[in-house]
Amino acid sequence: MFNFTNFFSKIKIPFFTNFEVYFDFGTTETKIAIKDKGIILRETTIIAKNNRTNEYIFFGKEASEIIGKNPEFIKIIKPINHGVIVDFDSQVSLIKRYLEQSVYIYFNNQIIKPALTGISVIPYIATEIEQKALKEALYKNGINKVFLIEKALATASGCGINIFSHKPSLIVDIGGGLIEIAIVGSGGIIAQKTLKNAGESMNKTIFNYIYLKYGVILGELTCEQLKKNLLNFNNEEKIITVKGKSLESGLPKSIKVKSSEIKEALINNFNQIIDNIKELLEISPPEIIDEINNQGIYLTGGMSKISGLGDFFKNQLKIDIIQEDINQYATIRGIISLSKNKDKLAKIII
Repeated sequence: MFNFTNFFSKIKIPFFTNFEVYFDFGTTETKIAIKDKGIILRETTIIAKNNRTNEYIFFGKEASEIIGKNPEFIKIIKPINHGVIVDFDSQVSLIKRYLEQSVYIYFNNQIIKPALTGISVIPYIATEIEQKALKEALYKNGINKVFLIEKALATASGCGINIFSHKPSLIVDIGGGLIEIAIVGSGGIIAQKTLKNAGESMNKTIFNYIYLKYGVILGELTCEQLKKNLLNFNNEEKIITVKGKSLESGLPKSIKVKSSEIKEALINNFNQIIDNIKELLEISPPEIIDEINNQGIYLTGGMSKISGLGDFFKNQLKIDIIQEDINQYATIRGIISLSKNKDKLAKIII
């Protein structure tokens, strides 16, 4: 009997070709890419909800601009925390908006929408329930097939590492929600450590430091700007004047904050990263240590751009540090790279 299904599946008609979409849902940023087109969206992972009408009204950058200035009935929601979904409905709505802005515009004029395949990363520490939540959020937004891969593998691939090689590599990914330290090789994660004192946690540390030292309450966005503009490991002293709320009078108060103060506030966070790298190396076999020592440590993620951080790590660990120019895009570029070889990709799908 003639098999119509097999016959039509071999015909490459544009309307029926598989459309691959790649997702990197970070705690602070969402990135979306399309096969053969590259990265098409980079947006903040924030959404604002009107509690009176139960509607989501602001998305991404627009929502982030009203943090600390929003009326009581508008709730600012960060649906991703430490790399996993913590508010399912908000994340579904956020994905819908981002797909409308980026992916769906490519076939708005088509009568029949192509089948969509989604490939997304998820942290190594994510539970089975958290993995299912991410899949379901994509299914609800019209993605027909969803595949998950461990974030550390995609990030390593985006740094130019052949993760299927038997030569192990150590990668340190310092993001907004998580710090993932992983030794990858032979198509998997050999050893791994995860810290939650990443970018957003550092903002809270700065808030507490300024609160205790100056008696001034700063906004979340102000703490982020202090971290971005002042923190460095080159001993370069910069000074920024910021305004906050005086704890004594409740009135606006200006203070001058130095680079050395921000470094003092956050040095323990970076020492913890170094300690965990050392612990990971201590429990690894001598063969792995030798390979990593010869190759160096890959430093990536948005926070890896801090001036002088590579040299600071090198001095503490006595191992060369390799920093990529595309560090904030390493993960999404890694998914794009891995998706080109379906046979190898199938081996690392969760």
